[in-house]
Amino acid sequence: MAIIHHTTVKPTKLELLTAWLPTRPWYVGDGAPELSRAGGFRLDDPEGEVGIEFMVAVDTSGPEPVAYHVPLTYRGAPLPGAEHALVGTMEHGVLGPRWAYDGCHDPVLIGELTALVEGRAQAQAQSVTDTPDHEVTRSWAGPALPSPPWPVEVTDDERSTVLTAADGRALRVHRVLDPTAPDTRPGTAAGHVSGAWEAADGTRARAVFATVHIDASEA
Repeated sequence: MAIIHHTTVKPTKLELLTAWLPTRPWYVGDGAPELSRAGGFRLDDPEGEVGIEFMVAVDTSGPEPVAYHVPLTYRGAPLPGAEHALVGTMEHGVLGPRWAYDGCHDPVLIGELTALVEGRAQAQAQSVTDTPDHEVTRSWAGPALPSPPWPVEVTDDERSTVLTAADGRALRVHRVLDPTAPDTRPGTAAGHVSGAWEAADGTRARAVFATVHIDASEA
């Protein structure tokens, strides 16, 4: 069970994302974003070592607000071979130095997201210890997935990140969230995860956060 510490973090997560987001292929803004933390959820690392967060950050710098889905992992030491995925480093008021990574490159997050899709893991509230997040929904209609970590090739496009396994499976992480899309298992997906956040106008928005496809060509 992850313990949520209400303490200082320097720089803040939003400060790290303000510098990092414009470097991503799926960033739709023209300059520096103006971010607010709008929602998301957490998953527990069974080993209790890695923080796993699925953050929704809303950018209001452009003519229309944009909701970005940013899976992050927090580690007490660098993740070997993941220098390219480092979002930044922070000083946590309780835990000390923390390395924040793009979670799409972290095998712990990939494994626990797979477990969530299959129903073997429970989404947790973003800011409250040991509290399930019942706004997160999931489905799975495919065969049993292999135990993590599964080797993947990670590619970004203009709206998402696709993780392709050697056996042909694909996990699509939706980065630019679309609250107008149906909150159901899309098309060819064998499974999905959906979540909620507070939109810029104060209403509650929902969208698909991730989908799993048995055939990567359909992702």
